[in-house]
Amino acid sequence: MSETRHTRLLIIGSGPAGYTAAVYGTRAMLEPILVQGIQPGGQLTITTEVENWPGDTEVQGPELMVRMEEHARAAGTEIIGDHIGSLNLSSRPFTAKGESGTTYTADAVILATGAQAKWLGLPSEETFKGFGVSACATCDGFFFRGQEIVVIGGGNTAVEEALFLTNFASKVTLIHRRDELRAEKILQNRLLKHPRIETLWHHTLEEVVGSDNPRGVTGVKVRDVRDGTVSELPCTGVFVAIGHAPASELVVDQLETHNGGYVYTKPDSTSTSIDGVFAAGDITDHIFRQAVTSAGMGCMAALEAERFLASLEEPVDEVAAE
Repeated sequence: MSETRHTRLLIIGSGPAGYTAAVYGTRAMLEPILVQGIQPGGQLTITTEVENWPGDTEVQGPELMVRMEEHARAAGTEIIGDHIGSLNLSSRPFTAKGESGTTYTADAVILATGAQAKWLGLPSEETFKGFGVSACATCDGFFFRGQEIVVIGGGNTAVEEALFLTNFASKVTLIHRRDELRAEKILQNRLLKHPRIETLWHHTLEEVVGSDNPRGVTGVKVRDVRDGTVSELPCTGVFVAIGHAPASELVVDQLETHNGGYVYTKPDSTSTSIDGVFAAGDITDHIFRQAVTSAGMGCMAALEAERFLASLEEPVDEVAAE
């Protein structure tokens, strides 16, 4: 049965940015509603060990997100397991329609829908996600100290990941389907001169090879695009670095975006191109993409939403008639 719910603050998304915004928004007495989306908890729910969350030497990604959700609920946030299918930002109150049939109206909106790493779509890639296959060198590179790993891609992301991984790996092989990189020249120069990086040109990833007990990567099969021959390389880690896609489908035609769909926010702010709409986390961050920076932006968004909503309630000065 369809219904309409109104809230002063609607938070769309349930990763670190969304849950942090919920805690701060609730403490500001805004009584926010948070709609979780199709993947409650976001990308951390498909991550295993997290060792860079302040206060936890090590924590499982899904466990961390459960704790964040519990914190938001304990603070008093109303959390709804729905997915927003459309969002109208043309007038206030803003209107969001959930796939459950519920319509949500709000005086302010925080977008925290995140982003998703782009994957190759291989069945073996899916099998070993979190068990040697990753899309985040900053998150998982630490686990491959002294090991041989491969990086897939040829743009800035791939080159930056390969260079970063040399801090841990004994050898990094960059696999690229062409004979030249798309990355910035300065990054290319650093990569090509690095003694622990080898570049395998004209190849694509065909299959991730590994064991089941315990589950882990032992190598990759790669295909030479020139003659179709397949060969195998030993490695224990595979980093897919072909970019990220922000989950901005709801607003890409309504808000100003940049860098392939990331929502633009004003300098030192989470404010977007529409007053009363704020963006936090990976939907706006194409540089850092870390849980801790997303949480920080969620805090900023809630504080800015609080100020915005307070400004709507300020009385208009009356000019006394003479």
